[in-house]
Order: sequence, then structure tokens, then C-alpha cells
Amino acid sequence: MKKKTMEELHRLTVEQSLAAEKLPVTVVLDEVRSEMNVGSIFRTADAMGIERIVLCGITPVPPRPEIHKTALGAEEAVAWVRYATAIEAVEALRQEGYVILAVEQVHGSVSLERFVPQPGVRYALVLGHEVKGVSQAVVDAADACLELPQRGTKHSMNVACTAAIVMWHFATSNI
Repeated sequence: MKKKTMEELHRLTVEQSLAAEKLPVTVVLDEVRSEMNVGSIFRTADAMGIERIVLCGITPVPPRPEIHKTALGAEEAVAWVRYATAIEAVEALRQEGYVILAVEQVHGSVSLERFVPQPGVRYALVLGHEVKGVSQAVVDAADACLELPQRGTKHSMNVACTAAIVMWHFATSNI
């Protein structure tokens, strides 16, 4: 096998990407502190065709060198907005008709592999702080919580890895 060339990959320009049809999915980052995690989430959101990212609280916003280092320019190709708090973002997204899904380990969560996104529904996926997770106020305000099944000794995964898995699930769901 031979690796594909850049021309064979048919990548969009930033302008084409911003104008392209997107998945009806917004990713909300609730107090994610690492610029590198934020950059990685931008890069994955670009690859999966996510409509936008909402950056809340202490979450760093572009332009930042460490965001750019991991996003590789995707921070320019994915729409983003900033809110002072994730609860403000969730309330605004609910007003826009989004179903709010916190990605968190809670009693009554839905395991990701069992969640089937529905066509015609707009989703807001909330991911949280690297140590504290999604704030309880946002969990309380969510329509449901999604949880990734895990094995091993650790109780959680890196937020950028988790975001990638969840975005891929939605991108491959035919919504």
C-alpha cells in the first residue's frame, strides 16, 4: 500500500470548511483547562464535521500557541463561541432547541454504545474539566448523561480522547 498524497485526500480550505454542511452537534467544554486538550478537540471536531465548539469558564480560547500546536489550524476551520459559564451555554443551547447530553459518570447514565442519535435532532455534548469532570449544575441541567464503558484501574479517560470517541459515535450515526 502507498500513502495518499495531499492532493488525493481532497481536503477543504478553511473557507470551504466553514461553509460546508455540518453535523447538528455542538461540543461544549466546561472548564477544560489544557490548551493542548482544547486544540486536540478542535482538530477532531474539524475531522468529524462538528458544527461548533463552545468554550466556557477557564477553557482557553484561540489564538494560543498550545492550542494551535495540537489543532494544526483546525481552530480556524471550526466555528467557536465563548460563554462565561457552561450553565449559561447550556441554557442558550436549550433555547435554540438542542438536546443537552453531558458526558459524565452518573447514576442513570446511558452507555455510549447504546445511545442512538436521532435524525433531525440537534445535540450539545458537554465535556468537563480534566479532574472534576462536568459540573454538577450542568449534569443537573442535562437531558441525559452519556458514559463510556471502561476497564482497568483508572476511573476516567483524557477529555480529548473521550471527546474524539463521542464525536466519532455521532459522526458515524447517520444523523
